[in-house]
Amino acid sequence: MSTLSSIQPIYPIPRVILVAAIQGTAVSTNSVKAHQRSDTYDLFEQALLDSGSTTDLRDRYVDRVDGPMALLHPSDSFPKTWLLTRFAPRLRALLDERNAGERQPLRLAVAIHSGDVACDYAGWFGEEIEIANRLLAAPALKARLQQTSSPLVLVVSEQIHRSVVRHGYDGIDAGAFTPLIELRVAGLQCRGWVHVPG
Repeated sequence: MSTLSSIQPIYPIPRVILVAAIQGTAVSTNSVKAHQRSDTYDLFEQALLDSGSTTDLRDRYVDRVDGPMALLHPSDSFPKTWLLTRFAPRLRALLDERNAGERQPLRLAVAIHSGDVACDYAGWFGEEIEIANRLLAAPALKARLQQTSSPLVLVVSEQIHRSVVRHGYDGIDAGAFTPLIELRVAGLQCRGWVHVPG
């Protein structure tokens, strides 16, 4: 057991946090889960690569059981806008291709947030990761995914909305994001803006 004196100091590390969850895993068999998990990781990786996020610009995936978490390094060569204008449309297209004729379609919810995270010998952690995961687990997001035939629903944090979405950068329609989620993390009020990529 570690003691306070043996714990290494931690430092804030800036990351863009991208978290995915497969819909319906709670009622799926292990065989179905294995198939969907494999496809999710493959499609997630392909969408990131196709949108310009090479492996040197991010850390190794963190497994969340129902999907991956990717931590992207801040980089001038991969602006955050590309997550909305390149990554999300590409992931949607890949899901459509994968689901064509598939008896058990793959449907994903994806959360996008950014902030400082921390890392120790056991892995990544911190308030910002908790915010991303809480946004992804919000009942309003799950309900939105059930209400649409789209295989993909996005939720962006207040931070991403404020710094990226609301400015209407090229290829981003700020009006397509709806403030559906309100939650509290560490005593702070957090809002999530939901978007269904077309």
